[in-house]
Amino acid sequence: MRKFLVPAAIAIVLGTSGLAMAATAAPQSITSTVKTFDAKTHTLTLANNIAYLVPATFMTPLKAGQKVTVKWEMNGKAYKADSVVIN
Repeated sequence: MRKFLVPAAIAIVLGTSGLAMAATAAPQSITSTVKTFDAKTHTLTLANNIAYLVPATFMTPLKAGQKVTVKWEMNGKAYKADSVVIN
């Protein structure tokens, strides 16, 4: 019986660790200064030189030098902005 329980317990622990990591991939946020904003490509570049893709419905004009808070998450290799708030 023990020969079965120990490998089963190890398999359960290893199998659920990936699920726990996937569940913790919550959106992140950053507060920074706008470097550039391109409304045509829906791209917002912050002072950290990372370009965030904003939703096509985002209509607020942003100017270089404005402070913003961006809530974002990774979408493949792209930084996808879920919301942008001007501070």
